[in-house]
Amino acid sequence: MSIFKLPDLGEGLPDAEIVEWHVKVGDTVEVDQPMVSMETAKAVVDVPVPTAGVVAKLYGEPGDVIDTGAPLIEFSNDGAPAVSEDTPAQLREEAQQVLNELNDAPEAQESASDEPVGTVVGQMETSNTVINNMQEFGGKKAAPAVRALAKKLKVDLNLVEATGAGGVIRPSDVKKAAANPPAAAAKPATPPPATTPPPAPAVSASPAPAAKPVMPTVATGEWQQVKGSRRTMARVMQTAHANIVPTTIMDDADIHAWQAGQDITGRLIRSLVVAAAAEPALNAWFDGEKLARRIIGHVDIGIAVDTEDGLFVPTMRNCESLTPEQIRGEMNVIKNQVKSRSIPPEAMKDYTIMLSNFGVYAGRYATPVITPPCVSIIAAGKLRHEVVPVLGGMEAHRTIPLSLTFDHRAVTGGEAARFLAAMIKDLNLPN
Repeated sequence: MSIFKLPDLGEGLPDAEIVEWHVKVGDTVEVDQPMVSMETAKAVVDVPVPTAGVVAKLYGEPGDVIDTGAPLIEFSNDGAPAVSEDTPAQLREEAQQVLNELNDAPEAQESASDEPVGTVVGQMETSNTVINNMQEFGGKKAAPAVRALAKKLKVDLNLVEATGAGGVIRPSDVKKAAANPPAAAAKPATPPPATTPPPAPAVSASPAPAAKPVMPTVATGEWQQVKGSRRTMARVMQTAHANIVPTTIMDDADIHAWQAGQDITGRLIRSLVVAAAAEPALNAWFDGEKLARRIIGHVDIGIAVDTEDGLFVPTMRNCESLTPEQIRGEMNVIKNQVKSRSIPPEAMKDYTIMLSNFGVYAGRYATPVITPPCVSIIAAGKLRHEVVPVLGGMEAHRTIPLSLTFDHRAVTGGEAARFLAAMIKDLNLPN
């Protein structure tokens, strides 16, 4: 008997949630076949079978959270090479070796064999590489194992309904489509006559459907385990609270002079770039253990996006070199990726400063939370009209409330005030 423990899936997270088992107790399995889909905060990972044998025990059901290094599945090897229960590093190395081999030539394997193989869904960071074997089909994503299965069953992946997280097509989705030929046959086999309008393209203009339907919050009075993105958000907030010394200053920017058609988010991003040039101390990282500060020359803004599944912070990079049109294009990409849960893992890290525009909902001022190693975050509240004195009279001007939280270990009050003043000065301009 041998026990396979959940390996480190390469994202630095201490656990993962079981989405779907592809094997059951009593199954005879071969190395590399899909074994289980595990969901982390960033992706769904298809973990392949690490050793041939018979499945003796499953250590969890769909929805259960398994700690990294905890037992996941038990095999009766019947003479096959066993995986040691006491060497988690070896387990990860063996599993990663399989994944690397698949990553070397995934398409060649699909062409050479009709048998499904196991691989990583989405992107999985390792010590020195990022594995990315996903392909898009009609706004949905499929791993090599799923593509090979679809080829074997002659299923058009563009027509398959995806039930995996972030629009990922699972093997069960392909099997369901294969068992329902009319759905797969909906696409015409021959082009229509020239007088007939062409069929709609397979790729929908709307994002891929979410894996889990949005369910209304119900007050059951029972304790419920926090999972997925909310679980990661909870850890990030806890770490930030324990490691940051936050202080917040607040003020308003008068935008009465703005010309029509101004992009609020674009103007906020531009003002952050201007302020970072005026006071670079807030566009920085801080190492609390070494008491070291790194002032960064480029501006990569982590933009907080609120969803039903928790908070996501994608990064808009090199904002100092982007035009207003490019900023709006980047924001549209970010919104679509968040909605479809298709954000690459590398796009949610290494930002140099943070922006939260909570004012699209409500609220004037806030004390936003900084995520280490950043030293500052700016929060924009709900636009409002304020009565201001003008040439001895009074006028109602539209204003943006701003809240700047900074790590007081790395930033002085004067630096923060100068940064906020530079932002306000830029936001006061007509365009």
